[in-house]
Amino acid sequence: MPLKVGILDSTLREGEQTPGVLFNKNQRIEIAQLLSDAHVAMIEAGHPLVSPDIYSAIKEIMDMKASGMINSEIIAHSRAVNSDIDSAASLGVDRIAIFYGVSDIHLDNKTHRSRTEALDIIYDSISYASSTGIPVRFTAEDASRTDINFLRNVVRTAVDAGADRVSIADTLGILTPEKTAYIFNNLSDIKGVEYDFHGHNDMGMALANGLAAAESGATIIHSTVNGLGERVGIIPTQALGVLLNYHLGVDAINLLSLKPLSELIEKYSGITMPPNYPVTGSTAFTHKSGVHVDGIIRNPGTYEFMDPSRLGLQHSFTIDKYSGKHALREKLANMGINADDNKISYMLEKIKNNNMVYSEDDLKEIANSDNQRHYVK
Repeated sequence: MPLKVGILDSTLREGEQTPGVLFNKNQRIEIAQLLSDAHVAMIEAGHPLVSPDIYSAIKEIMDMKASGMINSEIIAHSRAVNSDIDSAASLGVDRIAIFYGVSDIHLDNKTHRSRTEALDIIYDSISYASSTGIPVRFTAEDASRTDINFLRNVVRTAVDAGADRVSIADTLGILTPEKTAYIFNNLSDIKGVEYDFHGHNDMGMALANGLAAAESGATIIHSTVNGLGERVGIIPTQALGVLLNYHLGVDAINLLSLKPLSELIEKYSGITMPPNYPVTGSTAFTHKSGVHVDGIIRNPGTYEFMDPSRLGLQHSFTIDKYSGKHALREKLANMGINADDNKISYMLEKIKNNNMVYSEDDLKEIANSDNQRHYVK
């Protein structure tokens, strides 16, 4: 297990590949600043040749880096072609990330190259990028469907050409934690390189695969805020940050930054997060069942894996037909209403006979109702 696992946030690159999502220049700069303030290790700022506004935004982000306003490592994305590499190098980024599809299906149907030709292209492009003096990461696109022996050759080729990092990409989101560990364990003996993991979430396994990668030697895990990205996206930054903290004891991101980041990306992407979204969803620490609420009142650790105050949040609970007397009494006390057992019993009878969620105004109305004096225990 590595002593340190960092987060590479790719909201500005992978995140903007979400269908319907486009960030303008000012939004990109604001997102980069907030990510740096959150202490993520790396920010993938985009592919500069995609559009002039991305190029311009990366340039300003690098100016901010030079002035000390941004501290995270800034990465520019690049195809394995010299024009892309030149564009990235002209910005003076901290790292150039070159990607190339290495599975047989990509070689046969997309690039129409043999394995030998692919290795030559990978070597030449990394060598060219390394000649700029800028560190290089190579991304083995579709690594999860690549023959493991050929993948080893790819990694060795990238290292020989000058890459100090290789990203293992589960481009289709097909891995399981066991298969993820298998890949990293079979690459662990190759010297002179550190590994990233880039996992898509097509089968809902991305976060679990990211943990398996970290436990098997990857020192950087890729994510996006709110899990944005191609198709159904990749690992969510907020879930990854909490997962690394809880299971590995790694402070890869400032936990207090997760909710503001989620809200900012929700605003700029136009994609509304469901209330039950992990970590930062509006009901992530909201409890309903009477048994659960009773446990929370006695000791929050009974039904909360983490003190929500560490995330700048607080727990709450709803009042409806599932509520018990402990929940109702606690809710009323928080509203400044003292209720004896008779009043609690009266109110619960009213609540359980109606199929609705009760607001504070609803509860005040019942608590102040004259009918409660007729209640017989």
